[in-house]
Amino acid sequence: MHNPIIAALDVPAVETAVKLVEHLSPVVGAFKIGSELFTSAGPDVVLMIRTTGSAVFLDLKFHDIPHTVAKAVAAAVRLDVQMLTVHTSGGLAMLQAAERAARDTARSLDRPPPLVLGVTVLTSLDSQELREVGSDAHVGRQVERLASLAVQAGLRGLVCSPLEIAALRQSLPAEIKLVTPGIRIGPQSADDQKRTLSPREALEAGADWLVIGRPIYAAQDPRAAAEGILATLAP
Repeated sequence: MHNPIIAALDVPAVETAVKLVEHLSPVVGAFKIGSELFTSAGPDVVLMIRTTGSAVFLDLKFHDIPHTVAKAVAAAVRLDVQMLTVHTSGGLAMLQAAERAARDTARSLDRPPPLVLGVTVLTSLDSQELREVGSDAHVGRQVERLASLAVQAGLRGLVCSPLEIAALRQSLPAEIKLVTPGIRIGPQSADDQKRTLSPREALEAGADWLVIGRPIYAAQDPRAAAEGILATLAP
């Protein structure tokens, strides 16, 4: 069975991250490195995790002019990450540059290109906040617009809220991979994420990967927490 759990290493210290990887690598499918850990520990933390054989999702959400984003993506490919993120709101040219850099750099290194994932609307945003920044206040429409742009640019995957998965599955090519944050377990609060589902609900809606952070890394026993979540996903 494909293990769809991406454990988010949303911790500030490399020592904490490495301990989590040691405990969790047998029971999760990949590890997410976000802005906090990468800023604290730098590229070395990616290399350390890759030495364990674990897949790495580098979630830095690149958003800049096309040339700069292409250079950043190429650097990520050289670190041997398996997934990385860019903001779809960066526009068509930026997204095309990111995908092209991923493919060209991977080819030069004779390795598979990482999945460049387009981030549509952050799960912390709702209609009011979209209106405040001048976007379409209808979250679903904005997600579908940006998702369509990403597919047009040649991206092979997207990051989206669980609540948009079902609609995207109806409108996007079947081969597009959907990576879903905003996963919460049982009675836990949604914290700063406003559009959430349980792991099983997200998979049933059509997600390929589930990014799970606090319910795992903040648990008293992170491995037991991950095993418990995985057990709920068994057929």
